[in-house]
Amino acid sequence: MTHSFDREYWDQIWQGDRAAAMAAGRPNPHLVREAGELAPGTALDAGCGAGAEAIWLATRGWQVTGVDIAGTALDRAAERADAAGVAGRVRWVEADLSRWQPDDRYDLVTTHYAHSAMSQLEFYDRIASWVAPAGTLFIVGHLHHPEQHPDQHHDRAPAAGHGHGHGHGHGHGETGPPASASVTAADITTRLDPTVWEVVTAQESHRELTGHGGHATSIHDVVVRADRRR
Repeated sequence: MTHSFDREYWDQIWQGDRAAAMAAGRPNPHLVREAGELAPGTALDAGCGAGAEAIWLATRGWQVTGVDIAGTALDRAAERADAAGVAGRVRWVEADLSRWQPDDRYDLVTTHYAHSAMSQLEFYDRIASWVAPAGTLFIVGHLHHPEQHPDQHHDRAPAAGHGHGHGHGHGHGETGPPASASVTAADITTRLDPTVWEVVTAQESHRELTGHGGHATSIHDVVVRADRRR
């Protein structure tokens, strides 16, 4: 079954039976590792879901804008930010990232497994344009495997611990994301003009998490960090 990652799709995901597990997710470990060395400034979390990464950044002094198409996810995010004592450092915006345009550019633009209604690589191109000079683009995505067929889609709910943002495994379950929402590191980095960007990190990683029902789940990630030249 195919889907378009539109508002209806994400509303159904966030009202599904694993929404609570998604909302309880921890900040992505790749972001924790890479962003810890960055000086706090303004940040945009594109496809923020229930806000784990946005809140983590806010607790470290960033002024964060979290954008997601799912209002239910943002309600949960606002509750978590308030509980963490950083409600004043995060602005939540309900919007379609394939159409929404920010008023400013940001010192950090990050996204974690998010899928919008546009193609995956065009989505990454779009958010890259929102990075301020000397700012950082940080992408964590689903790793594409050659055996995946472009029309392959899965509509199972995500594994607990993996799904907590706009697209953190949403609707994909242990079988993995659709090929249309998966990329390689080279797919991303070859689109970054070297006269504009310095690629700091470009890796494809594999890690194990405890999924729904206590089952081990393999997570295959693409991680790209690029710093925009002044």
